[in-house]
Amino acid sequence: MAHPVDVHVGKRIRHRRWLIGKTQQQLAEQVGIKFQQIQKYETGANRVSASRLWDISDAMGVPVSFFFEGLEEEGKTGVSSSVPDDLMGDKEALDLVRSYYAIPENQRRRLFELARVLSDAA
Repeated sequence: MAHPVDVHVGKRIRHRRWLIGKTQQQLAEQVGIKFQQIQKYETGANRVSASRLWDISDAMGVPVSFFFEGLEEEGKTGVSSSVPDDLMGDKEALDLVRSYYAIPENQRRRLFELARVLSDAA
C-alpha cells in the first residue's frame, strides 16, 4: 500500500503538470526518465527520491516545498465543505482555472463577481 505522503506528493506533481499544461511525456523528457515512471509517481505507486524531486521541481518551476504544501491539513477533519477534497486533482477544475487566468483582468473580475452571485443564489 502506498504511503500517504507519496500519494500526496504524486497528486501535487500531477496538479502542477496539468496547471502548466505539460504532458507526462514532456516532463519525463525534461527529467530524463520514461513517462511510465511519471505515471507511477503521480499515483503514489513509486516513491520519488529527493534528487528526482529536485529535478521535477526545477522542470516545473516550483520549489521542492510546493509538493508538500497542504500535507499537514490532509487527514484532519473539519467543517464540511461543498468543495471536493481533491479539487486540484480534478482536470476539469484545473482547465477552468487555466481558462479563467487567460481572461483579461477587468473581464476576469466581472466574471468572478458573477460567479459569486450565482453561487450565493444556488
